[in-house]
Amino acid sequence: AKLLYLANPDNPMGTWWNADVVDSMIQRVPKGTLLLLDEAYGEFAPLGVLPPIDTSDPRVLRFRTFSKAYGLAGIRIGYVIGERGLIGEFNKVRNHFGVGRVAQAAALAALSDTGYLQKVITQVADGRNRIAGIASDHGLASLPSAANFVAIDCGQDGTYAIAVLNDLVRQGVFVRMPGVAPLNRCIRVTVGLDQHLDAFTEALPGALASAKSAS
Repeated sequence: AKLLYLANPDNPMGTWWNADVVDSMIQRVPKGTLLLLDEAYGEFAPLGVLPPIDTSDPRVLRFRTFSKAYGLAGIRIGYVIGERGLIGEFNKVRNHFGVGRVAQAAALAALSDTGYLQKVITQVADGRNRIAGIASDHGLASLPSAANFVAIDCGQDGTYAIAVLNDLVRQGVFVRMPGVAPLNRCIRVTVGLDQHLDAFTEALPGALASAKSAS
């Protein structure tokens, strides 16, 4: 293959590979193949997940974004880390006018505000724990997550999970789910503010009951 793609932490499940595994994969990338390493959720990952950055390796491009931990999704800005020559080739095909000055200023300000970033990371970790607890209270398993969401296994097939999702939406609680089996037996709940998780807590029992009655 000319291109390999790996999201670490993973989207849509939130799982991850440790840095030593990813580094071993990088070392095995054959000549003529480029690894695209998507680290959009990297700021949320525990220590030991992101391998050290080596900008001398022309086999890897690492993608980062300001849309997740930095909360700047609306301005659509991110960056790529890679070997100088590889970045030069990348620059030949990218849209040179795609990022405005306001977005660049916002990104630079976000990078300098490390206190805010740490606050968000802590709040998201607390939110993940709360979502896992809500799932457990209803006999559901949740996947360990290194992202800003938690995948909850609804315990049956995709049809059942869709029924749970649809009833949550009917109650005004928006969640998502993977689109392919067997991952689609899960719903994906994003960490929100306390009142958002309060709404999820209140809506979930009815959604589960509705899905069970329909199955």
